[in-house]
Amino acid sequence: MTETSDRTGGVENRFPRHPRSVGRARAALRSQLSAWGVEGDAADNAELLISELMTNAVRHARVPHGREIEARFALTGRLLRLEVSDASERLPVPAQAGAEAEGGRGLALVAALSHDWGIRPREGVGKCVWALLELAGGPRPSAVTASVPVTVPASVRAVSPAPASSAATTATTTADAGTGSRSC
Repeated sequence: MTETSDRTGGVENRFPRHPRSVGRARAALRSQLSAWGVEGDAADNAELLISELMTNAVRHARVPHGREIEARFALTGRLLRLEVSDASERLPVPAQAGAEAEGGRGLALVAALSHDWGIRPREGVGKCVWALLELAGGPRPSAVTASVPVTVPASVRAVSPAPASSAATTATTTADAGTGSRSC
């Protein structure tokens, strides 16, 4: 981990694009969740989500080694927002993993565990993949967030075409109403 900051209303961590960074991001999240008092199944699900998002960035962001990946965690009311940004413009595409396949289920897990998830262009170059995890207690999500459509610029392209029914074909973003922040 090269940097930690809370300047955007959440906690940002920067990691090298290396497989070890997945575990380091998980540890950073675990520590922050503990500080926020988030535990149990919610903490376990958050760790799984950040693992999947970081793994995708490490494995599929075809940018030169040495470029950093940013992981951001923000808690607003009962919504935990997890974001992973990288400098690649290649969009993640949900795969149809076969029964015997060892991979290809990451985005399906993200969709299953999260309240909402999506992709948007990152300021500058690259993209941000985010997921919202709804926690027990606190205000209703409708009081905390609002969804708006995002237009993905032509320079941001998918690796392969996604089926029309895929979650990747409709990119939405959810603003952090409590922080007013969108870091990636």
